[in-house]
Amino acid sequence: MEKFIKLCVGLLPKKLQDIYYKYEEKWMYLFFGGLTTVVSIATKLFAFWIIPGEPKWESTAGVVFSWICAVTFAFFTNKKYVFKNETKTKEEFWKVFVSFYVSRLATLGIEELMFLILCDFLGFNKTVITFLSQVFIFIGNYLLSKLFVFRKKDGGGKGE
Repeated sequence: MEKFIKLCVGLLPKKLQDIYYKYEEKWMYLFFGGLTTVVSIATKLFAFWIIPGEPKWESTAGVVFSWICAVTFAFFTNKKYVFKNETKTKEEFWKVFVSFYVSRLATLGIEELMFLILCDFLGFNKTVITFLSQVFIFIGNYLLSKLFVFRKKDGGGKGE
């Protein structure tokens, strides 16, 4: 994947290559975050489709199912391609893994609250709220990953 990305970037004019490399982490997060959003939306809408009727728990089931699928996809892509986090031991891996999932619980709570209030109680369209909620989740997840989960360990002043 990394070779493919480098090949694609290499096709760009020099000025655009410079912009890409200057903001590489953000571009990669945008790309893989976009793919994670697709995973989240597709699995949520799939859950809404397979649950018969309109039970009140349908939104909760759809949100939780899509969250598990999307967070698992996001963990591995963020770790490898976005934040380039290397873990040398099993303990280190599991610490990052658990902290990633715990940090995502905050945005799951926000999303669940949005669905409970906007869909279940106020009757807004689930599809519209699915797309709207992704904007908040996308930004929140980047900030949590950057500041808490995959932060650089060197502690050497400014970031990138």
